[in-house]
Amino acid sequence: MSQRDQMQYDVVIVGAGPAGLSAAIRLKQLALEEARELSVCVLEKGAEVGAQILSGAVIDPIALNELIPDWKNKGAPITTEVKHDQFLWLTESSHYKVPSLLLPPLMNNHGNYIASLGQVCRWLATQAEELGVDLFPGFNGSEILYDKDVRVKGVATGDMGVARDGGHKNTFSPGIELLAKYTLIAEGTRGSLAKSLEQKFNLRANSEPQKYGLGFKEIWSIDPSQHNEGSVLHTQGWPLDNHTGGGGFLYHLADNKIAVGFVVHLNYRNPFLNPFEEFQRFKTHPAIKPLLQNAKRLAYGARTINEGGVQSLPELIFPGGALIGCSAGFVNVPKIKGSHNAIKSGMLAAESIIAALKTDQYEPLLKTYPEKIRSSWVWKDLYAVRNIKPALSSWGNIGGALYGGMDMWLHSLGITLPWTLQHKQPDNETLIPAKNAQAIHYPAPDGTVTFDRLASIYLSNIEHEEDQPVHLLLADSTVPIDTNLAIYAAPEQRYCPAGVYEIVEKDNSARLQINAANCIHCKACDIKDPLQNITWVPPQGGSGPYYEAM
Repeated sequence: MSQRDQMQYDVVIVGAGPAGLSAAIRLKQLALEEARELSVCVLEKGAEVGAQILSGAVIDPIALNELIPDWKNKGAPITTEVKHDQFLWLTESSHYKVPSLLLPPLMNNHGNYIASLGQVCRWLATQAEELGVDLFPGFNGSEILYDKDVRVKGVATGDMGVARDGGHKNTFSPGIELLAKYTLIAEGTRGSLAKSLEQKFNLRANSEPQKYGLGFKEIWSIDPSQHNEGSVLHTQGWPLDNHTGGGGFLYHLADNKIAVGFVVHLNYRNPFLNPFEEFQRFKTHPAIKPLLQNAKRLAYGARTINEGGVQSLPELIFPGGALIGCSAGFVNVPKIKGSHNAIKSGMLAAESIIAALKTDQYEPLLKTYPEKIRSSWVWKDLYAVRNIKPALSSWGNIGGALYGGMDMWLHSLGITLPWTLQHKQPDNETLIPAKNAQAIHYPAPDGTVTFDRLASIYLSNIEHEEDQPVHLLLADSTVPIDTNLAIYAAPEQRYCPAGVYEIVEKDNSARLQINAANCIHCKACDIKDPLQNITWVPPQGGSGPYYEAM
C-alpha cells in the first residue's frame, strides 16, 4: 500500500449536504463566540458542493432561521414562497381534490419555500467557507479509521487513478487520512460509511429496519400561461395500486420552471414493477400531462429517501463521532421533508462537540447529542407522524391514508395515541416470487412527455471514468442468476432508475452485466436486492451525476 498523507483537524465531516454544512457552520459560530481555535473540514464526493444533491424540495425554514437568522439578507436562494397548496387522489382517468380543510395542519405548506436544495447547499458552502471551514469537493470518504481503542479517529479518502483491474495508472495518487477528535457522518441516505459503522458498533440493535422510498425528479420549462409560481401539488393513488405506496408532486418554481416528481416506496411486492416506468405513467395523467405539453425537460435525477421515522433511527453516536441528517434518517414522510431536520441535527451535533471539547479528556461518546435530539422539535416533528408509514404498509394506500389522517388530526388537537405501529420487515424481503406475480406491461415512451432511462440519465450529466473499479460490489457472483433471475425475474433490471443492471443471455447461459458508468448514486440496489448481495461504495472522487439545480 502506498503511504498516505495525513491531515489533522478537530472535526471531520463526511458529506456537504444540509446536515454536514450546517454542522460545520454551527461549529465555527460557537468557536467564534468562545474565541476558540477550531479546525473543521468537510468532504464531498461530488465534483462540487451541490452537484449530487437532489430533493423535491419544499423547505421548512425553521432550522435555517435558527442557524442563520438573516439568511434572506445574505442572499440565500430561497425566494419562492408557497402560495397555493393542493392534494389530489388520482384514479386512472380522473382525480378527486381533497379539500384543504380536511387535510391535517401538519400537511400545510404555507410559510414554506420551493427551492433547489442543491443551490441551497452551494450557498451554505459559501457561508461555511467565510467562517474558515475547509471544503474538499471531489473527495469521497472511503474508509473509517480507528485507533487502538477502537475509537473512530477519522476517515481516509479514496485512491485516485486506479484502473478497473486494480492497477495504478500514471495519474495514481493515494488517498489522504483526515484525522480528527470527532467525525460526523453526513453522507445522506444509505451511505457506505454509515452502513459500516452500524455493523461494527451494532447501532441498529434496538431499532427497527430502516424503510426507504425511491424518488424521481425532473425539471421542466413550461408555457408561461400554465405557470403558477409558488403552487404546490401532491398526489396519491394512480398509477400505483392500493398495496404499493408512493405518490407524486409538482412544484412551480420561478422563471416558468416546475419540478415534477414521483416517489415509490421500496417495500413494493411485485418484482415486475418498474419505479421509473411508474413515474413515466404518472406524467400522462390528465391532471399532470397538460402542463408538460409544449414544454421542455431540462434535468432528471433519482435518489432514495429514508422513510422509517423514529422507529428506525439507529443509535446516533459511536466512539469518536455521530450520524447526522439522512445518515441517521430524519425525514418526515407525510410532509415529504427532511432538510429542516437535517440542518437541526447538524447544529445539535455541533453543540455537543463544542461542549465535549471543553474538557481536556474529552469523552469518546457524544452522549448529549441524542439527548438534544429527543428534547428538540426534530423529535416532536417525527414522533407526530410515527404511525403513518407503517399504516400505509399494513393497510394499503386507502386504509393507511384514512388512518394517517385521523392520527395526524388527533395529534394536532393535542391527542397523542398511546401506541406506535411497527415496521414488519426490511424492504429487501418484500418481493414475492415472479411466478406468483402479475407481469406489468408499460407503454413505450413518446419522447415528448415520457422517456426511456438512457435518454433521462443523459440529463443527469454523469461523469465516470470507464477504466476505474466497478463501485457496485457483488458478495456472491452466482446470486444474480441462481436467485434473482430464477425466483424474481431479475428485479435489479427494473428497480434501478439508470439501467445499470442488465441480464445478458448468450449460448443458453445468462450473466449479469453491470453498467457502472450509468450509476446516478441513488443506492436503490443496495437497499432492494433480495439477498443484500449488492453493496454500493463511492466511485473515484468527483464521479457520478452533476446536478446544477436539483
